[in-house]
Amino acid sequence: MVQKFSFTLEGQDGRARTGVIDTPRGAIRTPAFMPVGTAATVKAMLPSSVAETGADILLGNTYHLMLRPTAERIAQLGGLHKFMNWDKPILTDSGGFQVMSLAGLRKLTEAGVTFKSHIDGSKHELSPERSMEIQKLLGSDIVMCFDECPALPADRARITESMELSMRWAARSRDAFGDRPGYALFGIQQGGLEEDLRARSAEALRAIEFDGYAVGGLAVGEGQEAMFGCLDYAPEQLPEDKPRYLMGVGKPDDLVGAVARGIDMFDCVLPSRSGRTGQVFTRRGVLNIKNARHADDPRPLDEDCTCPACRGYSRAYLHHVFRSQEMISGMLLTWHNLHYYQELMAGMRMAIAAGTFDAFQANFHALRAQGDIEPL
Repeated sequence: MVQKFSFTLEGQDGRARTGVIDTPRGAIRTPAFMPVGTAATVKAMLPSSVAETGADILLGNTYHLMLRPTAERIAQLGGLHKFMNWDKPILTDSGGFQVMSLAGLRKLTEAGVTFKSHIDGSKHELSPERSMEIQKLLGSDIVMCFDECPALPADRARITESMELSMRWAARSRDAFGDRPGYALFGIQQGGLEEDLRARSAEALRAIEFDGYAVGGLAVGEGQEAMFGCLDYAPEQLPEDKPRYLMGVGKPDDLVGAVARGIDMFDCVLPSRSGRTGQVFTRRGVLNIKNARHADDPRPLDEDCTCPACRGYSRAYLHHVFRSQEMISGMLLTWHNLHYYQELMAGMRMAIAAGTFDAFQANFHALRAQGDIEPL
C-alpha cells in the first residue's frame, strides 16, 4: 500500500504552529523553508549540500522546466528526483506566476494562457490541465494548482475577476490531478488585500478540497506591513488541519512574522540569490561581504554558525574571493545563507513546541537591532 500524504499538527503557541508533513519520500518538519531549485538545481549547491543544511524539501519550477529541458525529457530520464539527484520531497509551482510576469508576451483567456518563451520566443500554452500534466511528468510530490496572480496594487474589480478565474482553474486542476495516492495537490487562495475576497476564495477552495492550501498573491509589491495585515486573517480562513504555505516569501523577519500568524511553509530565492551577490544573512542582520571593512577581518561571518563557510573561512577570505569573482564565493555564501534559514526554521519549531515563541521573537529582533559586530 502506498503511504498517504498527511499532516500532523504537533504543537501550537499562539497562532504559531509546528508539525510534520508525511510523504512517501520523507517527512517535512514545519515550519519549513524550501530552497528554490528553479532549473532542477539550487544554484551554487550540490543536492547533498542542500540536505546538509537541514532542508527537507525543495521547490522546482514548472515554467522553466517545461521550456528547458522539457517535462517529457525529464520523465523519460526517470523523473525530476532522479534527474537532479534529490531523493527527498519536491514541490513544484504551477507556472502561473512566471507566465503572468511575462506581461506583453502572454495572452490570458478562460482556457488558460498562451505565451512566448523568454528563451527563444517559441509559442506555448499553459492551462490547468497542462500544468497538472507537466507536474505529473516531473514526478512532483506536492503539486500546485494553476492560478492567476495579479501584481499589487490593483483595483478591486481586477482582483475580484482574477480570484474568480483562479477558483475556476482550481476546480479544473483538481479534476485533472485525479486520484494519486502518495501525492498531494495544494489549492491557492487569492483575493489581494481584500479580506472578504480572501474569505470567498477560501470557501471555494474548501469546497473543492485540497491536501494543503497556499496563501498566494502576496510578496508582489505590497510591502511587509500590508502583507502582515493580510496574514492577520488569511491563514485562519483556511483549514486548520492542512498545511498552510506562503508562496515566494521571504526575508528572515518575514518568515518569523508569518509563522507568528499561522504559516507552515515558505519558499524564496533570496538566500541563494543573495549568496551569489555577496549579501549574507546572520543573527545580527545582513552584511555585505564586498565592503572594504571585511578585507582584513580574520573572524567568521557569524561566530555562532556551524556552516562550512563559518567553520573554515574568514571574512577576509570571503571578501577576497567575492571581489576576485571566484566561484567558491557564491558556493560558500549560498551554503551559509541556506544554513542560516534552516537554523531559523529549526529554532522556531523548537520554540513553538516549548511554548516560548514570544521569547524567540523578542530575541530574534533584539539581536538584529544590535547590528553586525564591529570589525577588529
